[in-house]
Amino acid sequence: MSNEQQLPQMKAAVLSRLAQPLEVIPNISLTLPQRGQLLVKLAYSGVCHSQLMEARGLRGPDAYLPHLLGHEGSAKVIAIGEGVTKVAVGDLVVLGWIKGDGIDGGGARYKCDCFDHDINAGGVTTFNEYALVSENRVVPLPAGVPLDVAVLFGCAVPTGAGIITNDLRPAAGSTVAIFGLGGIGLSALMATMLFDCAQVIAVDISADKLELSRSFGATHTIDASREDPVAEIRKLTAGRGADYAVEASGQASVIEQAFDSVRRGGGACVFASHPAHGTRISIDPFELICGKEIRGSWGGSSNPDRDIPLFAKLYLEGRLPLEKLLTHRYRLDQINQALDDMEQHRVVRPLIEIDPSLGTTT
Repeated sequence: MSNEQQLPQMKAAVLSRLAQPLEVIPNISLTLPQRGQLLVKLAYSGVCHSQLMEARGLRGPDAYLPHLLGHEGSAKVIAIGEGVTKVAVGDLVVLGWIKGDGIDGGGARYKCDCFDHDINAGGVTTFNEYALVSENRVVPLPAGVPLDVAVLFGCAVPTGAGIITNDLRPAAGSTVAIFGLGGIGLSALMATMLFDCAQVIAVDISADKLELSRSFGATHTIDASREDPVAEIRKLTAGRGADYAVEASGQASVIEQAFDSVRRGGGACVFASHPAHGTRISIDPFELICGKEIRGSWGGSSNPDRDIPLFAKLYLEGRLPLEKLLTHRYRLDQINQALDDMEQHRVVRPLIEIDPSLGTTT
């Protein structure tokens, strides 16, 4: 592509008003990538809980409306801007929000007659047919990984599995409790199978997700809509509590439960969820001086260029059965249904099919 006249228009889901359905706009104009940017054509997008929170207005005031959303996807490179060396035109790539190697090309702006102002976008967006993305938000798609499964390497896997492999690295014979069985929680649960844990306890309010967790190797499951998870975890550990807890539900009250569930004298609670703006957690400081630990995790402390190839190898070996997370598929026109289904716990990780014909690696 040598000039803007050759660029097609794209369809995209736009957040124009908080707590209102996304607007699917069919005629948004594209521009060529600037320094450190790539123009990609999307194959698939995942839907993360943080995107639901943003669309629902639960992340606080938004100074960038209207703007695009989505931060995990798979795509084909259509054009590259000055300075980009990580990938070439025609390459298949994973798109994700965690910064890796390469230039930070900054955000993008798109024009459309339907708005008085430009449509804003960050360094990566995926609820759209095409995207201008920063070089440091892409990783070459590992050979053999299907493009639909590849979306999980943009957020769910590096965050969830990364908490286990990078942040916690559970000791042999330990007990790990996973609170919240969405894409991140189930990715964390799968990663515990890489370690010699004695107990892996899955906690959720969805019977279907709890059943799925058993197929991934959970030794015990707790339906938090019927049982007190803290009390049940203590029963399962002879009163001590778990050695580690991973919280991925997105609720402040569940972060508190996860912290309460770990043992004194070295128990660690790590959370990656983002509760609604303005909420706070309340914990007993005495538990901290008794040796408990609580901390957040930024993307599972993952380096995408290092960790995505490692997680892909585990997937190809059958040790991370990620395809089981993709329980429901939607068209881009159905993005609001996908968000509703995620909000109502009817789906693990919605998959948006944008252009499946882009194929897979060989």
